[in-house]
Amino acid sequence: MMAVRRRLLPCACLGLLGLLCWVLVSGAFSPETEHQMEFMDASELGAFQPQSALSDMEFSAISSYRGPGNKDQRSNKELPILLWWSAGLFPHFPGDTERIDCATSSCMATSNRKVQHHKRTASIIFYGTDFRAYEAPLPRPPHQTWALFHEESPMNNYLLSHGPGIRLFNHTATFSRGSDYPLTLQWLPTLSYLLQPAAVPLREKNLWRAKGLAPVLYMQSHCDVPSDRDRYVRELMKYIEVDSYGKCLNNKALPAELEDTATATGEEPRFMSFVARYKFHLALENGLCSDYMTEKLWRPLHQGCVPVYRGSPSVADWMPNGRAVVLVDDFSSPEELAALLRRLDQDDEAYARYLEYKAPDGGGVANARLLERLEAREWGVNDMSKPNYLNGFECYVCDRENARLAAERAHRRAPQQAPPPPPAKMANNSHMGCPLPRPGYGDIGDVPPDDGWLQIWPLDYWQSLDQAEGLESLIRHNESDPSLLWQHIQNIAVRRARGKH
Repeated sequence: MMAVRRRLLPCACLGLLGLLCWVLVSGAFSPETEHQMEFMDASELGAFQPQSALSDMEFSAISSYRGPGNKDQRSNKELPILLWWSAGLFPHFPGDTERIDCATSSCMATSNRKVQHHKRTASIIFYGTDFRAYEAPLPRPPHQTWALFHEESPMNNYLLSHGPGIRLFNHTATFSRGSDYPLTLQWLPTLSYLLQPAAVPLREKNLWRAKGLAPVLYMQSHCDVPSDRDRYVRELMKYIEVDSYGKCLNNKALPAELEDTATATGEEPRFMSFVARYKFHLALENGLCSDYMTEKLWRPLHQGCVPVYRGSPSVADWMPNGRAVVLVDDFSSPEELAALLRRLDQDDEAYARYLEYKAPDGGGVANARLLERLEAREWGVNDMSKPNYLNGFECYVCDRENARLAAERAHRRAPQQAPPPPPAKMANNSHMGCPLPRPGYGDIGDVPPDDGWLQIWPLDYWQSLDQAEGLESLIRHNESDPSLLWQHIQNIAVRRARGKH
């Protein structure tokens, strides 16, 4: 297990935005912690020499908690450096550099880009949403690995869903279970979050139905997304009543006190009580990719509503049992899906079977994979006893980089006794690998040529492949100017047209 270090951000909130917001609202250290802080003296400020770019860097020199496996006694000036390229994601309190003591080793973590080419900068950590081929840190030194943290939607950067894009990285933390440090259940804080009794009992839901509430809720203000969910909902509305709030397919107004969309993202109690009245929630992700599951799925399960889900094709692997969600893709058409929802709306006994996982004795959760993953993950969600996933991945990279460097040193000192370490591992499509966006309903040939979705998302997907191949070419040619990306993309296109690619 990873050592829990002093001055870690205390939790991984529901989503990265929540985590960063916690940092902003928490303010400075407590007086006790401030009293403990010291900055390095003048002799230590030269720790990163001989690179003069590092001479103005300050970092905390307080001692950190060490796990029983960490025997690292090196001084700060001897440790490998991890550079967070997305400075806004630096998972530490004020200051741009800090020593971290992890499960088996220690590193210096920094957001100061001046160390980009330093010989001790072992790895650069990127946030996937911010990663752009035309802004990549070039040239890429052969001694340096790249690490990817990307828990957000695949739509934020399709470059990472292509082989040439994902294999730029040696360490990954993504929503995919195939990544090195999986964040698959990031939106599920605890098992008890699932097991809480339904917020609104079925008899009360039936009363709301009698008062005119539709059986199905759709609440979405992010329209025209790669999953093309609105196209499907529009067709579904022909066969069953759907109350649609938000900007997408809106047919009903929210109560005035809930019009602020922040109430939805923050699980504000009044908002939660309002949506819990509905029997079914349309839980349609904005991007379709294996293991990409968000609060759209977990929130209705928490509330005791039935999600009507489309998103991760492997979602059944993570559900509490075999009957907790209605999977859109199990039905040949929206009309067939609507027929089932109407039957369940009229049959309380059949509907209640979808909530059996909330049995008071906990026996309704039959998924061993779900239970094991929740028990085994070392990062926590709103859990003060565990590090958050940013710090956790940082330590993952630290420990593996130290192991790699130690193997290289051992080989240099005794090449006969210590074999050379294998080349740094490259990520592959199992670490992300999201498919080409497709229409939410019907065939792509049926979509009018001037359709906004058609003009954006398939094009974005293939342009991202061009950029991934272009960046791979820049690195292969040891280019130092990322603005040459477009020239390399053009050269690749010409060679492909000539049948030489």
